[in-house]
Amino acid sequence: MAQAFKLTLDIQFASDSLEQTWSPLINKRKIGNWIKKALQQDASMTVRFVGNAESKKLNGTYRHKDYATNILTFPYDIDPVSNALNADLVICLPVLKKEALAQKKSIEQHLIHLIIHGTLHAQGFDHEDEIEAEAMEELEINILKSLKQANPYC
Repeated sequence: MAQAFKLTLDIQFASDSLEQTWSPLINKRKIGNWIKKALQQDASMTVRFVGNAESKKLNGTYRHKDYATNILTFPYDIDPVSNALNADLVICLPVLKKEALAQKKSIEQHLIHLIIHGTLHAQGFDHEDEIEAEAMEELEINILKSLKQANPYC
């Protein structure tokens, strides 16, 4: 059985209208369960749900890309006392919805994938070269399978 890691989780919405629209799908318990499946250490994480403008601004500031993106991951220093990972995941809901429709999957399926993907990034996994990409994708596929989700790369 996989080790259960401790997670401290905060969920934020950038606006009341985003929260009203999306809160039926997004709840702390489900997101926490998805994150825990991808954790390899204790963690304190914030998942912030934003619109296009905030995503574009953050993507421009931190990645020098002039567009809204599906997810941004901000890992911080490991807490020296608890040895816990500290990270923020910022998910752009309009991009999430657009991509889910284009990929012919449910919004929840795509959200689960992005949460797993971002959590792995927060722990240092990357896809900058072919070897890293294959390793990260294989890990994502296995975690998603444990959540009874399809391979997102097929």
